[in-house]
Amino acid sequence: MRVQSFSPIVNDQSNILILGSMPGVVSLAQHQYYAHPRNHFWRILYDLYELPLETDYDQRIAFASSKGIGLWDVLGECVREGSLDSNIQEPVPNDFESLFASYHRITHLLFNGTKAYDVFMRQVVPHLDLKDMTLHKLPSTSPANTMSYARKLEAWRNEIVWI
Repeated sequence: MRVQSFSPIVNDQSNILILGSMPGVVSLAQHQYYAHPRNHFWRILYDLYELPLETDYDQRIAFASSKGIGLWDVLGECVREGSLDSNIQEPVPNDFESLFASYHRITHLLFNGTKAYDVFMRQVVPHLDLKDMTLHKLPSTSPANTMSYARKLEAWRNEIVWI
């Protein structure tokens, strides 16, 4: 089945852009980034700032935005059955050239998982000048990644502390 990602959530204050590969089935159905209840993304983001996790999606987005964090996906569309990155076929990247031309403050790209990073490096980087960008590959927050929550949090903390 052909699936499409969401529009970016970014504003003029965004200096960090967190990139997933493609939203999973639950996220697509709810039209929310990281909507699966077992995905650790939102919990990690709030724990990094030592704040209690908000349950309201709009409040989560406002929180991320207040920290200069934008959200998007490397892929604009693909063919995929289910939610697993390993099922992605016919990947089509998002238009990063236009995004970066509009949002000049973005200097850090954080990749939520290996697939997002690998596809970006293979399909996007050859077409862009990223000399002012720092790229960070982080462990996926997806429930498909069996790494413990504590290890995921530590890996994310080790990268974000420098930004």
